[in-house]
Amino acid sequence: MYPFSIGVMLNSFRLSVPEALKKASSLGAQGVQIYATRGEMAPENLVGAKRRELLDMVKSNGLTISALCGDLGRGFGNAELNPGLIEKSKRILDLAKELETNIVTTHIGVVPEDDSLTLSLNQGVPLLLPSHERYKVMQEACFELSRYADSIDAHFAIETGPERAKTLKSFLEALHSTGVAVNLDPANLVMVTGDDPVQAVYTLKDYIVHTHAKDGRKLLDKDPEIIYGLKEEPVTSDAAFIEVPLGEGSVDFQNYLKALNEIGYKGFLTIEREVGENPVADIQRAVEFLKARI
Repeated sequence: MYPFSIGVMLNSFRLSVPEALKKASSLGAQGVQIYATRGEMAPENLVGAKRRELLDMVKSNGLTISALCGDLGRGFGNAELNPGLIEKSKRILDLAKELETNIVTTHIGVVPEDDSLTLSLNQGVPLLLPSHERYKVMQEACFELSRYADSIDAHFAIETGPERAKTLKSFLEALHSTGVAVNLDPANLVMVTGDDPVQAVYTLKDYIVHTHAKDGRKLLDKDPEIIYGLKEEPVTSDAAFIEVPLGEGSVDFQNYLKALNEIGYKGFLTIEREVGENPVADIQRAVEFLKARI
């Protein structure tokens, strides 16, 4: 019914790479997303013939790589750390191209919501940007990454969740590029900001290059900057959200998938399962859930 492919985040299996690839194939997935930030998959370690060997292993299981995950765990809100983070992100983009994908997903931190605007020069380009200092720092980093991604025909895709879709759209529009794009994770939206993933599809339609298939529920209101570690919680409270198997949370998958189709999206729905005692069984149910709807 819909022109989507089903992928799986490889580390969600909690198996070795060869075992996880075989399992993804046996469950009926068509692609995998691979973390490439540390260990054997990091660009500084996966070198030379190792890259071809990995790609051959993926293909021998009848799979493709939907994207790499380049989340370095720090975001881009610290001007002192950004040069090193930007350089490593570029190397992950290079690795992605060698592995025959042009998408690297990441978290960039929490885009501040600030209605006061000021005229700024971003590498010579005049922009009206919110006055929040972290916003400017994040814009400068993403501006550089967007130009690099454009130069190699790739996308550095920001994962949704820490901010509302309309805030992320404004941030992206100021870059004047789709080199920095969107990895739409519907569960993060409902769990963190309470944003509507269906409306987010239409809001971010010009930027969506990859999606995660994940579900969850928001349990209580909590500042995203606390959730993502930018602020300390003054008093420890209960969990703000819970991740659940597909179809058991607040994501309206029927209308979400319909919206993706209506905007012309034809890419991956990549299953990500970050909790649970039996990830293989959960992923199998997720594949079946998606197959019944696409």
